[in-house]
Amino acid sequence: MDIYLVRHGEAESERTSPERPLTRLGRDEVEQVARMAVTKSVHVSAIFHSGILRAKQTAEIMAEHLQPALGVRQVSGLLPQDDPDIAKADLEGAENPIMLVGHLPHLNRLAALLITGDAERGVVEFPPAAMVCCVRDGSKWKIAWTLIPRGHDNRSVVATSICQGNSKVKMSG
Repeated sequence: MDIYLVRHGEAESERTSPERPLTRLGRDEVEQVARMAVTKSVHVSAIFHSGILRAKQTAEIMAEHLQPALGVRQVSGLLPQDDPDIAKADLEGAENPIMLVGHLPHLNRLAALLITGDAERGVVEFPPAAMVCCVRDGSKWKIAWTLIPRGHDNRSVVATSICQGNSKVKMSG
């Protein structure tokens, strides 16, 4: 089964807007990744987010393109400092593909926990609006591919990666 981890798009600074909504660039980058996800035939039953505005907006943009049958919902366990074991338990109990939209450092720690069993071991980087597809193979998870928007260090919208052992995968294209 596939699950998709998505970092929210670029957000306004707290100084500019305390609620930190997505910037215009942030919205555009999330749109790019969502459109590419459609071309990769990504299907999810639901999209879950942390409840923080920038994650909610990112989830809503993804939902416009992916049309999850169960819609978009806020769930606990996806805040920046939350314990990744909470989300891992939810993922391992999932029966259908789902998407989690969240924040750093939580997404880094969750991906590391899934792939290596150690939340402190870095396995993938999440620039704003990045999507990482994780696939469960028996009792183990692996990174199948990543999508990132154009413009992050002159990378293209797609960066395909396969996790090799416990090495860190840097998304570059």
